[in-house]
Amino acid sequence: MKANMSPVKNPMPSQDPIERGKNFKEVALGYTKEIAMDEATRCLGCKAMPCVKGCPVNINIPAFIAKVAEGEFEDAYSIIAESSSLPAVCGRVCPQETQCEGLCVRGKKGDPVGIGRLERFVADYHNDNFKGEVVKPETNGIKVAVIGAGPAGLTCAGDLAKAGYDVTVFEALHVAGGVLVYGIPEFRLPKTIVGREIEGLKALGVKIQTNMIVGRSITIDELFDDGYKAVFIGSGAGLPNFMKIPGENLKGVYSANEFLTRVNLMKAYKEGADTPIKNSRRVAVVGGGNVAMDAARCALRLGAEEVYIVYRRSENELPARAEEIEHAKEEGIIFKTLTNPVSIGGDENGFVNSMKCVSMELGEPDESGRRRPKVIEGSEHDIPVDCVVMAIGTSPNPLIKNTTKGLDTNKWGCIVANEDGLTSREGVYAGGDAVTGAATVILAMGAGKTAAAAIDRYIKGE
Repeated sequence: MKANMSPVKNPMPSQDPIERGKNFKEVALGYTKEIAMDEATRCLGCKAMPCVKGCPVNINIPAFIAKVAEGEFEDAYSIIAESSSLPAVCGRVCPQETQCEGLCVRGKKGDPVGIGRLERFVADYHNDNFKGEVVKPETNGIKVAVIGAGPAGLTCAGDLAKAGYDVTVFEALHVAGGVLVYGIPEFRLPKTIVGREIEGLKALGVKIQTNMIVGRSITIDELFDDGYKAVFIGSGAGLPNFMKIPGENLKGVYSANEFLTRVNLMKAYKEGADTPIKNSRRVAVVGGGNVAMDAARCALRLGAEEVYIVYRRSENELPARAEEIEHAKEEGIIFKTLTNPVSIGGDENGFVNSMKCVSMELGEPDESGRRRPKVIEGSEHDIPVDCVVMAIGTSPNPLIKNTTKGLDTNKWGCIVANEDGLTSREGVYAGGDAVTGAATVILAMGAGKTAAAAIDRYIKGE
């Protein structure tokens, strides 16, 4: 097999930017067999496998890519599935550029191998073509509860089910998926993909109970009373943060969580939706992360004429993935960097009609290592908007902490857990955003995987 020594990775086929800005269909169209096999031959098959060290769930990346190069796509899927419960999701939303691809040797003198694009191709090929039966592991009859059907919870549940445990997931919403269904837009992650991955976990024996708010419907103490031998908390960080500036209570101001939940979970973009979004001409999204990009691109697709990303640092400090920033720019999103809101103005009926901002400049680095933004005196200016979306982060909901004895949290409300996910309460493990605060899907999955292994050792008395 001849190696492909091109310094450039195969581009991802995508919808035209003008067309996709008007619909919610997936932007990236995926590799064909021929493109995938060609990209796979760019992998050098390094013995040291640096890419694996960058993967939070430790997929054997060179091994699966070698199978893709040979056209053995089902074998490639089997290798990925040994480590990842949600490969079709990860291939779409993981920040590969800072993880596996960031450590790829090919990236030293050109583009890294398109590891994420190959993972997506393999998962989609399997989902479209696999006709066999999923082998359900023999159960050991030991009950384990998982709180939250997001990336951390689903991964933990999948790994425990593979080990033979009787796993039940308790999900507060009416559908499983967590941030995968309420937070990430259809054009980045189609919900049919998430549904397929969840059905795969159910085939392994995972049971999912929706509309179950742990702390209200049932408590952790009651789960133990019901015979569960261990509990994993993967409840995420769904409590939105606000800036605490004047005008945040006006009509037309949303948290990114509410805005995206209305769009993604409640399908507000469809005519006659039960949970609509106010029609807006000019939308300002405050923040610079992936959530901000998602909200801005949704607003555009909902019909806004102008959509702004308002971010207090420079473009170089934007925390969103480079691919998401590039897609947003291609679609016409306007970036107002080094700009910070100080108040939101409204009309006599209480609706947003403007946002007062100040211009910023970057000073000395702060504790995070990023240069601290400072206000430029006399730089106040108004931006005419009729909708504002606050995408400045989230915190864990305090409900579980307030209804569980002996569960320690830190000053930010995050559950305190050790490297194995063990909390201050015996038999209770936690991981993902509930522990770290808002982070990435794959880091949450890694935490779920680590906790599943620790729960297995705990129950076995190891």
